[in-house]
Amino acid sequence: MMDRTLKALSLTLSYPTAELQDVMPEIGVVLASDPRLTPATRLALQQLANDMGQGDLFDVQESYVMLFDRSRTLSLNLFEHVHGESRDRGGAMVSLIETYRAAGFEPATTELPDHLPVLLEFLSTRPFAEVQETLADAAHIFDALATRLVRRTSRYDAAFAALSQLAGAEADVEAVAGMLAEADDDPTDLTALDAVWEETEVTFGPDPNAGCPQVRDLLATMDRPATPAPDARLAAE
Repeated sequence: MMDRTLKALSLTLSYPTAELQDVMPEIGVVLASDPRLTPATRLALQQLANDMGQGDLFDVQESYVMLFDRSRTLSLNLFEHVHGESRDRGGAMVSLIETYRAAGFEPATTELPDHLPVLLEFLSTRPFAEVQETLADAAHIFDALATRLVRRTSRYDAAFAALSQLAGAEADVEAVAGMLAEADDDPTDLTALDAVWEETEVTFGPDPNAGCPQVRDLLATMDRPATPAPDARLAAE
């Protein structure tokens, strides 16, 4: 059975399209009715869904790009916050792909496997105990991203608050502080952003040391220092 809230959060954090706008009212209902979330978070999520569904599509897309595509410190690629663009990230990525395939999950997207909406779509098909362990390992990332989004007065912070609540665990305070110590990117400074992204290319070739651990084991390391949207259907399988 699909976890409809995780699927809804996956879609909410995906690049906005006309198709996605069409289903935002349904997504808002799903998010607003989950008793695992606090009333304040449910209300904030419904407001986010309303903004995304009723706003001018160009404006909604521009806002998304300025937040998540032009800001490395708000990247939705989780291993970016762990390995940056180092070769270590390549090995972790290969292992994550293997974990997906071992579970019979093939992402219908060109996004990297550590892209948060992809991970959430995968987790929406997994037992909730496994979901909680995985989310708990990344809780400090969610808290740091939520704080940065609050600073930018973005309603997207509600999505990360929801993930922290679903994790059911307190984030490591020192890990959160370490992430927040890094200065936020200026999404309007394109020259600086180009320099940031000119890092070592991530490779996905065979790694003799790469096994096939559970996703939670990969994300546990996080305590150390053009884009199509996923399938927009929310119906349970």
